[in-house]
Amino acid sequence: MGSTPSAPIRHIKPVPESLSELLNGRRAALDATLPAAGFVVGWLAGGRSIWAGSAVALACAAVVSVWRLRRGDKPRAVLIGLLGVCVAALIALRTGRAEDFFLIQLLSNAASALVWAVSIVIRWPLLGLVVGAVLGQKTRWRRDPALLRAYGKGSWVWVAQYVVRVAVFLPLYAAEQVLALGVARVALTWPLVAASLAVSWWVIRRSLPPGHPGLRHPQI
Repeated sequence: MGSTPSAPIRHIKPVPESLSELLNGRRAALDATLPAAGFVVGWLAGGRSIWAGSAVALACAAVVSVWRLRRGDKPRAVLIGLLGVCVAALIALRTGRAEDFFLIQLLSNAASALVWAVSIVIRWPLLGLVVGAVLGQKTRWRRDPALLRAYGKGSWVWVAQYVVRVAVFLPLYAAEQVLALGVARVALTWPLVAASLAVSWWVIRRSLPPGHPGLRHPQI
């Protein structure tokens, strides 16, 4: 009798793509900077007019929203981003303080630092929840002690980046430095996100034991 051809062996890739590739960090970070930069440019060009700054910021947000929709982003996520810019502009217009355009950003970073820290303490690290959702794993990664520990350590990197933003934004906001806030918003968005993605990815890889197949293959 002839032998039956054996099925090809499928090798598990031990090292998956980077977190930057998985989470598409560059595009999200770049999108977040344009309305803020537009607000500062419009505010300066309009003779420190909050109306002019808000108009440019909303125009930038609208362009970004259309671009994201054409690239296949979920309408819900696009709408949330657009609403965030609208609310920021409304706050600044309501108070008459240009620096208040950045108030939501300041508060959201403070809240994010707290939420990420709590998620680690209660052993539901947000980095694991985000990556698990992207990979379609739901919460299966939590049943892998090595992955749970690695995601916890990697999440501390994100806590640190939110704390850095608050530490920079808060004194600038208190000093009413609108231009500096705009520069800080740009400087601490994509560069800081890129650094956080790279460092947290390094931390995760260093935390996983030798031979672990990686993020896509929880060892349950």
